[in-house]
Amino acid sequence: MKLRYLSLALAGALLLGAGAPAAAEKLKVAFFGFELLNTSAEPTKPEELRRLDMIGDVVTVMLSKSDRFEIVPLTDAVKEKIAKSAKITGCNGCQIDWAKELGADLTAWGRVQKVSNLILNENLYMESVKDRRPYFVQSVDIRGNTDVSWARGMRYLIENNLLR
Repeated sequence: MKLRYLSLALAGALLLGAGAPAAAEKLKVAFFGFELLNTSAEPTKPEELRRLDMIGDVVTVMLSKSDRFEIVPLTDAVKEKIAKSAKITGCNGCQIDWAKELGADLTAWGRVQKVSNLILNENLYMESVKDRRPYFVQSVDIRGNTDVSWARGMRYLIENNLLR
């Protein structure tokens, strides 16, 4: 009788072990930063341009710390192509070619729309390099044009939508 229970326990352990998924490889992401679309009546301020880099850092740090994504560094050659190109949202898919060149699985970029000094909208886009399909497209509205509100909005978008 003991041998039978031992055999069943061993068989169960083997089945559970065989069914356990292997650790998934992280998806490689080529992140191309954020751009600002100012549709407000106010001129763009230098601190808003700095905040684009700040929330870009939020994205790269949060994705890098996750167990799902790895940020691929941009090479000098790709940085040069970006500098010579139109805005990423108007370059007809150039980000896919750049991401392929970097060996990435996904391309990512964002846009912040300044409606007014009180109302802003942060958008994050990710596409599959393989088939150009959207992988993630989300936005979050924020109130207040400060470092805190911009960072909080992007952290919320990533924590509650992308990484959930």
